[in-house]
Amino acid sequence: MQQIGVISLGCAKNQVDSELMQGLLKSEGNVLVDDLSEADIIIVNTCGFIRAAKEESINTILEAAEYKQGRCKGLIVAGCLSQRYANDLLGEIKEIDGLVGTGNFTSIGRVIERVARGERVGEITAATYSYDEDIARVGTASHSVFVKVAEGCDNRCSYCAIPIVRGGFRSRRIESILREVERLTDAGVKEINLIAQDTTRYGLDLYGEFRLVELLDKLLSLAGPQWFRLLYCYPAHFTDELIEKIATEPRIANYIDIPLQHISPRILNL
Repeated sequence: MQQIGVISLGCAKNQVDSELMQGLLKSEGNVLVDDLSEADIIIVNTCGFIRAAKEESINTILEAAEYKQGRCKGLIVAGCLSQRYANDLLGEIKEIDGLVGTGNFTSIGRVIERVARGERVGEITAATYSYDEDIARVGTASHSVFVKVAEGCDNRCSYCAIPIVRGGFRSRRIESILREVERLTDAGVKEINLIAQDTTRYGLDLYGEFRLVELLDKLLSLAGPQWFRLLYCYPAHFTDELIEKIATEPRIANYIDIPLQHISPRILNL
């Protein structure tokens, strides 16, 4: 059993990964701590999307490394930065004891065990994993949560590294999402924020057609959630059916998160 502190940086999708890692670690008998000075192991779940995010991640790693002068005996870096720059991180920041890629966070317990034995570990493979409802998350909010409906991205925008660090687009099965939402609302969650890298593409890879409206209909049949919100909606996949659903269903927030750069072919081709 270890006392573990987790620092989560970056986007909502990374926050979900952090909550899943914490759920796995807690289920294995570890103790989660907020005070990093009490942690045996510190995990920094990083963002590496833009320069400012990379700098924040590096600075946070270095700040976390200072706790190794006290109780902390292991520093593990997870997330997008470790997936993209694994060799650089291990080569340049000697205080790092372990790396976990975006598709390897279910291995976090094994990595911690090896780090605790004094090993230096890198668990980085191709990002092909998608989580399911079997992992009980340890959330940071009790009323509003993010639920990933898919992972990765197939849009090869010239300015974006997401397909490199998160892999290709992978939808979760409708049944898995429903079971996760039921578990969350049973715990008191009121608002469900549906997220992916390209939320409006949901279902195309798995079912051969867009299934976001069908997913929404089935989620709306659940008694628990009071509101649903859609984030990271790629404009090319917005259908009239989806627009009608948002406009007429009071439990779906009149809010759409769309990256405006996607309306400009010139920007996408820079």
